[in-house]
Amino acid sequence: MPSPFPGMNPYLEHESVFHGFHQNLIVEIQRALVPMIRPAYIADTDVSVYIHELSGAERLLGRPDVFVADAGRSAKVRSGAGPGQSSVSPVASAFPTAVDVVEVPFVKILDRESRHVVTVIEVLSPTNKLKSDDRAAYIAKRNQIRRSEVHFIEIDLLRAGEPMPLVDQPKADYRVVLSRQEERPKVVVWPVQLRDPLPPIPVPLRSPDPDVSIDLAEVVNRVYDLTGYADYVYDLPVQPPLNDADREWAAELVQSVA
Repeated sequence: MPSPFPGMNPYLEHESVFHGFHQNLIVEIQRALVPMIRPAYIADTDVSVYIHELSGAERLLGRPDVFVADAGRSAKVRSGAGPGQSSVSPVASAFPTAVDVVEVPFVKILDRESRHVVTVIEVLSPTNKLKSDDRAAYIAKRNQIRRSEVHFIEIDLLRAGEPMPLVDQPKADYRVVLSRQEERPKVVVWPVQLRDPLPPIPVPLRSPDPDVSIDLAEVVNRVYDLTGYADYVYDLPVQPPLNDADREWAAELVQSVA
C-alpha cells in the first residue's frame, strides 16, 4: 500500500528513520534510471565521505564499532594447565579511533565508453542542512560541480535545517533543483509544499540525447512499500512538528490507512 500522503511523508523525516530512507531512496533512484539510460550510460552510486574529529570523552570511551570478543566464549580456562601456566586466553580488541567517518551516498550517471560523469543526483541529508563542517564540505562539492561540465540535481526532502544557497530562494517545505551544465548559473527549482505531489524530475544526459525522467513520487512510494515503513513510522512524532492545520490533515490521512 502506498504512503497516504500525496507527496513527501513527513513521518519519514524522523531522525531514527531518515538515514535508512535516504539510503534506500538513493538505491531506488539508481534502479529507476537503469532501464531508461542503458546501454549508452551507467547509473551507479558513490559516497561522499565526512570525517569528524571525536571529543575527548568519545576517544576515551571508544565508539560502538570497536570490536571486543565475547569473553564468555573466548576467555576459557585451559584444561590441564600446569603450575606456572596462565589459564587466561587473549581476546581481540582495538584502540578507540580519533575520528568518526560518515559516508553519504549519491547517484551518478556515467558515459559507458569514456566513464566520464555526466550527471550527479544528490539527496540532502540532515548533516547537509545544519551549520557544520559537513554543510561547508557539501557546499564546496556543490560549487565544484557547478564549475564542471556535469549536470546536477539536488533533492531536498527535509523541512528541518537551512536550505542550500540559491538566488531568490523560494519559500517551500521541500525543493528539487536542476542545474544543467550549459545553462549555468541559471537553475530550475521545484518548490514543493507538504500537501503537494512530488514532481517528476527531468534528468539530462549528454547532448544530443534527450532527457529521461524520474517519477519522484513513484520512487518514494516504492521505498515506503518495500521497507515496510507503514508498520512503525506512525508510532513516532513528526519531526519537525507540523502546524495545527497540517497536523489535523496528516492525522486524517494516517487514520484512513490505520
